[in-house]
Amino acid sequence: MVSSQTSSFEKHGSTALSESILLFVHIGDLHLTTEATDNYRDLQAIVREITDEIGNALDFVFIPGDNADNGLPAQYALARRALARLPVPVHVITGDHDMEQGSLDNFYTALGATQLPNAIDAGGLRCLFLDMCGPGSGGPDFRIGDRQMAWLEAELRAADASEQRCAIFMHSFPADLRGEGETARINAALQARGVLLVAMGHTHYNELANDGRTIFAATRSTGQIEEGPVGYSVIAIDARTVSWRFRELGSAFPLVLVTAPADRRLATDASDADHLPQGECLVRASVLGRTPIAHCTCRIDDGPEVAMRPTAATRYAVSVVITAATRTLTVTATDDHGAIGTESIAIATRDHLVAPRRGDGSDADTVGAWPERGLLGTQLGPNRNGRKW
Repeated sequence: MVSSQTSSFEKHGSTALSESILLFVHIGDLHLTTEATDNYRDLQAIVREITDEIGNALDFVFIPGDNADNGLPAQYALARRALARLPVPVHVITGDHDMEQGSLDNFYTALGATQLPNAIDAGGLRCLFLDMCGPGSGGPDFRIGDRQMAWLEAELRAADASEQRCAIFMHSFPADLRGEGETARINAALQARGVLLVAMGHTHYNELANDGRTIFAATRSTGQIEEGPVGYSVIAIDARTVSWRFRELGSAFPLVLVTAPADRRLATDASDADHLPQGECLVRASVLGRTPIAHCTCRIDDGPEVAMRPTAATRYAVSVVITAATRTLTVTATDDHGAIGTESIAIATRDHLVAPRRGDGSDADTVGAWPERGLLGTQLGPNRNGRKW
């Protein structure tokens, strides 16, 4: 979490609405330079939208590194000023651009960032925030280092012993690590422990990969955008199900996020009804927006709409019957002003769960293009087909 002398970030307690779900916003790499640039204005607009429309429904906001494009104090001051307006905790990690001055001194002093690695409990999960850059020599020399790797492994062992689920926050895919044996070591830790999500930046494009156990999620950058419009991702972990959607800045509310069951692209080998639903199934959704919701419904394929009941602030649920013939499930919310938000998921079958996986900590297990969720599939950015920023 970023800290400040005025305690702008520390004054907010946990905003989790229950122990069963983690809900956070992921803002992509900022790449801030001056206040006259589009990406600084976009960041301010994102902060306003989150503050006005989503507010305390979130557990936190995550920033995945490359915060200051040149790692300079004045650039970090812009980030600190904008992020201080958010009404929830902010967790910021390092990226290769944060190392451009040869150290992370400015990241910690000018931004006031919490020392990495860092661990928190939120939404019933253990959230682990890593530094891929400090142990390296600068640039994309991504390394974890022996001390931090031992810390990560100890955290995962402790969480596993207490049957606590985990999410890891790091700048890039584990496959991008350059330290000797580090990719293999972190992949082994991911396979052995209950890590449901690895949230990242760096790519500059939206990307989702599913290795059958863990979802890897990268959100497109806020600065240096090559693919699609500016925006942010809204991510939930509901029990063992990860939900993700990219939201274009300025899109209409309410925002609907189906948190269970899992969409087939995000279904893993978790052996529960949320990943391979059949028979009676509890549908759960989060509905975000400042205008109160008049009603929320669920529909199976082309069947009738069934009313969902509110279970907590922003959350709705209903029990439905899913058969082998079921293909889609749609949740629709209408607010008091008549505005409508909707989201559909594709129901997973056993074929989706047994699909071949690489599981090498890279984007090899990509879910591919998913335009309805903001995944364009063009991979325009530093990792693949874009400019070499």
